[in-house]
Amino acid sequence: MFTERTSVGLDVHARSVAAAAIDGVTGEVFKARLVPDQQVVLEWLGGLPGPVATAYEAGPTGYGLARALRAAGVRCEVVAPSKLARPSGDRVKTDARDAMHLARLLRLDEYTPVRVPTEAQESARDLVRAREAARGDLMRARHRVSKLLLRHGIVYSGGAAWTAKHDAWLLGQRFELPGTRTAFEDAYESAVLASGRRDRLDEQVAVLATEGEYVPVASRLACLRGISTLTSVALAVEIGDWDRFTGSSIGAYLGLVPTESSSGTRRSQGSITKTGNTHVRRLLVEAAWHHRKPYRPTAILRRRWERATPAAVARAQAGNHRLHRRWVGYAERRKRPVLANVAVARELAGWCWSLAVLPDQ
Repeated sequence: MFTERTSVGLDVHARSVAAAAIDGVTGEVFKARLVPDQQVVLEWLGGLPGPVATAYEAGPTGYGLARALRAAGVRCEVVAPSKLARPSGDRVKTDARDAMHLARLLRLDEYTPVRVPTEAQESARDLVRAREAARGDLMRARHRVSKLLLRHGIVYSGGAAWTAKHDAWLLGQRFELPGTRTAFEDAYESAVLASGRRDRLDEQVAVLATEGEYVPVASRLACLRGISTLTSVALAVEIGDWDRFTGSSIGAYLGLVPTESSSGTRRSQGSITKTGNTHVRRLLVEAAWHHRKPYRPTAILRRRWERATPAAVARAQAGNHRLHRRWVGYAERRKRPVLANVAVARELAGWCWSLAVLPDQ
């Protein structure tokens, strides 16, 4: 419930901050256009009738302003832009109007806040997302190599691609025309450099699995089939505070629930919403494919169990059996594998939640 006297909306950009404040006692409105300096914003807030509460939309400017305001004793909410209610007839959008809109919603408590991570948590997330970017760059670089060769009728048939044997085969390719030769060398060099970047980042992410605040959660998540050490760390870092959710609500947060447009007696559902955290959704969808095959604990999985508590291992065992049974059930009902996998990923998110909130014993 809003308890402060003045509500302040801030429309924060890289080079400007539009501010609007509403005094709840007198009804007076204050407006200003500030430079994006934390001290300048604090000084302007200090001249308003207190106590003061502020809000601004989550975006590329990050959480530095929110941390500075909270450290100064000012309540600051970072609002989810996709959840802001806006009248359908409002066709005029300016920074000043956006700031006033935020100030009104803050006073009415009609907003959805996002979690503000600490600097250490944001640093870990930066590392995980850098690794995600390197993975995507490597995939695209490898595609460029293979598709260039395919256009010239050259196809590798000696087994799995991107192994030492495949690399030696690539180095043995020769092209007569200088343009094609230069293009191939550039694409191959990009793939090699991207692979090196990914490997270096993998080493740093692996350190998070053995040091720091994410070790307990990551070790429990890694007990599930399909969730490697790197994946478990990424899930722990991206979700952060698992207590915000329940086993059923985390699927909606990750955009794994179907869209719906129902009215009266008519119910219509469509594809998944694909809202929320894209990185976590991709990881869970990839992990869900591992539960399609019959469940047999591997040596790698057993080694991960040694780093977790017996309660976590027992819970993960139940999840592994349950998720494979779900795959079998979908196969018997002739569900499309892609649709079945998304359904399994949604349930996998719930099992991850149950392991993440499991107390250490």
